[in-house]
Amino acid sequence: MDTGKHPLEFMGKLLCECDVEWKALEDIAEIYGGLRGKSKNDFENGNARYVPYKNIFFNIDVDFDSLELVSVSASEKQNSVQYGDVLFTGSSENAEEAGMSSAVTIEQKDDVYLNSFSFGIRFNDDIRFIPDFSKYLFRSRFMRTKIARTANGVTRFNISKARFKKIKIPIPCPDTPERSLAIQTEIVHILDTFTTHTAELTAELTAELTAELTAELTAELTARKKQYNYYRDKLLTFEEGQVEWKTLGKVLVRTKGTKITAGQMKELHKDGAPLKVFAGGKTIAFVDFEDIPAKNINREPSVIVKSRGFIEFEYYEKPFSHKNEMWSYYSKDVGINIKYVYYFLKLHEPHFQNLGSRMQMPQISIPDTDKFQIPIPPLNIQTEIVTILDKFDALTHSISEGLPREIKLRQQQYEYYRDLLFSFPKSETTV
Repeated sequence: MDTGKHPLEFMGKLLCECDVEWKALEDIAEIYGGLRGKSKNDFENGNARYVPYKNIFFNIDVDFDSLELVSVSASEKQNSVQYGDVLFTGSSENAEEAGMSSAVTIEQKDDVYLNSFSFGIRFNDDIRFIPDFSKYLFRSRFMRTKIARTANGVTRFNISKARFKKIKIPIPCPDTPERSLAIQTEIVHILDTFTTHTAELTAELTAELTAELTAELTAELTARKKQYNYYRDKLLTFEEGQVEWKTLGKVLVRTKGTKITAGQMKELHKDGAPLKVFAGGKTIAFVDFEDIPAKNINREPSVIVKSRGFIEFEYYEKPFSHKNEMWSYYSKDVGINIKYVYYFLKLHEPHFQNLGSRMQMPQISIPDTDKFQIPIPPLNIQTEIVTILDKFDALTHSISEGLPREIKLRQQQYEYYRDLLFSFPKSETTV
């Protein structure tokens, strides 16, 4: 195989004497849903495996070593995933991340189900797609753009199945199956090779450049790490009776958010506006103070609880607001350093993520944080912990930000060639 040619030349050679037909998904595939009629208890002691939302979101092909359990009786009629299917997340906090795909590239002996916040497509018998080709196709830039356009929503964006099934995808050489499979195989081989090569280069560059750029900071970083570990392991691990433990709800003031919609946030967004509004994940907007009711503006240094999807805590000192499905805490107690509370909660984020993951769409409730207990050492100890961790974080960020952009460029190069390999000629009627 001659891969020395530019991908467009290579595609031209592959497609010589071969047509590419664009067909709507509704004409070539069946769309099916995930688990139905399940309660929280069904996910506590399961007897069957299912593909969770995050597995699809983060993996281009399904990781069958990271499935979760659900109870499914023999009499239930639930859809199971099959080799060759492509799974999609049904929603996200923004349209650009809705409908992320993951292909089923490994056959399974036992039934594997799909979480109810996702859906799958299964190609008709006369459509021969190599699963590894599908995994690259649906993650390509032009397909991601098409899929994102099918999402509707305000605070959360959901894929419209009616619009999704109208998406047209390219089928190389539909009338000559052997030629079609050969083209798919060549594209997969190129992308697999490029992916492996990029991963190897990235790992090599990371090791070399990290060693080079951190040489001068090694001694200080080692000292800071020892201090960090000391305060984390010693000061944040208390013997019974050593310090008083109190719940967040007792020592902090919980604040509500605002009813502003994501659409309003986008509409009101103004460059240079002073008020930051959080909507979960990476979705934020900067607006003027008069755009938000005064009672919904928090002017205290606070810990913001991002309670859905990827559960995490964020510390923010300037005036802010957030969507009303989130909440935040600040301290009125002079004996409580709110940033100390933030660092303690960050340390325990895995606890809250595990707690939230008992639901198919991870989320926690106000009582989960209100009832969470934290140790209250003397204020000077809290302040010292904050000072050390602030410095440690600053050093860590300076190292990561100092890494050359070569690694990022390698990924961009891969995405560029991937998109070129999927640049099939389009008809005028292609959606």
